[in-house]
Amino acid sequence: MSLKRHHLRRPDVLFASGFGLGFLPRAPGTWGSLGALFVWWFGLVDLSLAYQFSITLLCFFVGWWCSRRISHFFSTDDAAEIVADEVVGMWVALMLLPKIWWIALVAFVMFRLLDIAKPSVIGWLDREVKGGLGVMLDDMMAGLITGGVLYVLVLVLQSQGWINP
Repeated sequence: MSLKRHHLRRPDVLFASGFGLGFLPRAPGTWGSLGALFVWWFGLVDLSLAYQFSITLLCFFVGWWCSRRISHFFSTDDAAEIVADEVVGMWVALMLLPKIWWIALVAFVMFRLLDIAKPSVIGWLDREVKGGLGVMLDDMMAGLITGGVLYVLVLVLQSQGWINP
């Protein structure tokens, strides 16, 4: 059985699909990542790092639980409509970055490229870890790599005076 729009009545499907973003046509992961960027830009970025981390961690565990339930109920490893993993991954990528539009855009593009190509440890997690945890972990790793690389880049740019802290 595959996920359909009418399944949005189920709270686990509603959450895991990014409140329906995963049901938008073509590239549901991109829609989920874009939605996450929007929520971060207009809601999370002004919160302390501790609050951002707590919200992201909570969403990771809820996403894991929802993905696990959906995987069992619908007999699927990683339904395309599940985008809670992209949401959490994007938030991890953005968490330490300043609110500068072009940096957020670079984070979005880099995260999507890593999520799609799944190089190295991201691909290993995607192949080897199954169920709800596997759904969430590869995107979490893509977010960590994206955020780490861009955090270092921001530090370098700040040290050169090219952007303000």
